[in-house]
Amino acid sequence: MVFDLSPLWISAKTAFVATFFTFVLGIAAAKWMMGYQGRIKGFIDGVFTLPLVLPPTVVGFFLLLVFGKNGVIGKLLLRFGTTIIFSWPATVIAAVVVAFPLMYKTTRGALEQIDKNLIYAARTLGVSEWEIFWRIMLPLAWPGIAAGSILAFARALGEFGATLMIAGNIPGRTQTIPLAIFFAAQGGDMEQALIWVLLIVTISLAIVFFMNFWSEKQYKFINGFRGKA
Repeated sequence: MVFDLSPLWISAKTAFVATFFTFVLGIAAAKWMMGYQGRIKGFIDGVFTLPLVLPPTVVGFFLLLVFGKNGVIGKLLLRFGTTIIFSWPATVIAAVVVAFPLMYKTTRGALEQIDKNLIYAARTLGVSEWEIFWRIMLPLAWPGIAAGSILAFARALGEFGATLMIAGNIPGRTQTIPLAIFFAAQGGDMEQALIWVLLIVTISLAIVFFMNFWSEKQYKFINGFRGKA
């Protein structure tokens, strides 16, 4: 039996690219929401968090409405003779949408836990808001941001429902590990499905171990810093 490793490559590539986009978008959204005080702040926060609680197939359906041939973006892309549906970029879009809430909520929580007196002191000294964000807020919130990135990567790696809806199951193009497991089991190839299951379980355990190791290091560092102070 020839074992096709393309789902591993596609999953890894998708997860890394999706994590990059969620990293940037999550930090930007969290920073913007901290300063936004409009009446619809709660609504916007709910929209940002919604993919976290919706079934993945529902998320995939909404993505089809947006990127399908009758969708707003889909029609625009068709004018240029291209489409995203059932392509590798579609797997990235699905992964970004479902992983974004984890990055956004974790980053926002980390930013909101920063001592506000440090920010007020910096403003008193004439430091610009941009410098405050880059030189004070980001370094202090970095443990939370890193944890959010790891969670986003894990979520992107395990995405199934939305990916199947918008990208389909095309071997060598859009078939990720979760899709390979599902269709191998559905086709009765339990041996191949088990191999993929063991592989993704190993990767997931490694991610959890790394998160616990990171959290413990950060906890010891903070306690040591406080003890010296």
